[in-house]
Amino acid sequence: MSRGRGRTPGLLPRTAEGPAVREGLAVGVIHFVLLIVCAVAIYLSCEWFVNAVEWLGQRLDVGKMAVGTILAAFGTALPESVVTLVAVTTGADEEAKNIGVGAAMGGPLALSTVAYGVTGGMLLLKRRRERGPEPDGSGGRATALGDAKDMRRLAKDQKWFLPIFVLKVALGLVAFAFKPVLGVLFFAAYAVYFWREIRSDDDAGEAEELEPLKLRPKAASPETWAVVVQTLATLAVIFLASQLFVRQLDAIGPMLGLSSAVTALLLSPIATELPEIMNAIIWVRQGKTQLALANISDAMMIQATVPSGLGLIFTSWKFDGALLWAGLITMAAIVYLLLTMRAHRLTPGRLTVAALFYVVFGLGLVPILA
Repeated sequence: MSRGRGRTPGLLPRTAEGPAVREGLAVGVIHFVLLIVCAVAIYLSCEWFVNAVEWLGQRLDVGKMAVGTILAAFGTALPESVVTLVAVTTGADEEAKNIGVGAAMGGPLALSTVAYGVTGGMLLLKRRRERGPEPDGSGGRATALGDAKDMRRLAKDQKWFLPIFVLKVALGLVAFAFKPVLGVLFFAAYAVYFWREIRSDDDAGEAEELEPLKLRPKAASPETWAVVVQTLATLAVIFLASQLFVRQLDAIGPMLGLSSAVTALLLSPIATELPEIMNAIIWVRQGKTQLALANISDAMMIQATVPSGLGLIFTSWKFDGALLWAGLITMAAIVYLLLTMRAHRLTPGRLTVAALFYVVFGLGLVPILA
């Protein structure tokens, strides 16, 4: 009799757990499917966006490189900038506002490591598809990423970024009364950079036949309204899909046994920088490597200045160990890239190595959060 009573309680939990487990699996599958759908939507939208932004650059009569450094980067940096703006201005408490600080630090980290690494990987794949792998396995000479002038220009962008980012991290380690006022300086720094890029004549005289506008494929010279509509519509889709992508990651993280802190610092930055990564993939596929690199470098400048300015003005801008670690890894990645650029030894293979810095960040994050 007692054994019968013992078995009955043992059966009840298993019977009750069955539907709950199936329901949990179904919810997990839905999140994964939505994650894939969002990624596809972002990629296709970015393909239409880069097509529209090239036509927009022609209409505004800006240089080819300014298309990547200013127009495209400004559009694709919108999702993460809005995340920071909403978090720091509407957060109910300091903890909620710190989500914006994490976004301001995670963006440059993902761009300087994963985005550059993916670009290098795409260049390696493209080279091997077209000519086969290099005998020495180096991934090709530095000219594969552009000539000396292209390398100087890319290095100049990183030289702008590094001191601004170092100041940004240093301010997170100190506290003083007028720190919020310094947020204005970060806006001013980007304004100067923006003006320099718009007035740059590094690519003056270069002309390139553009692909037909996807919204008007039969028009040799599409109307300006069509260019503007395609640009704004794709930006809206990129923004909404990016936000939905981040929400799926936030839901999937706990299912994989990851804490919210790990998800916020390790996975969410990849999601918010996905438009820049997709743009890089598309431009490399089209043979426009310099536009891909310029898009990443200016998106880094935006992330180093605009979200930082917002964070300084609306939060205490105080770093914990995880945020400091993110800053140190970002600086290490940029120093590595600068050294290879100055030595004229930046190849697709060495650019791919930048992604390993993100792996180091993830490994170092485990003991910090523990």
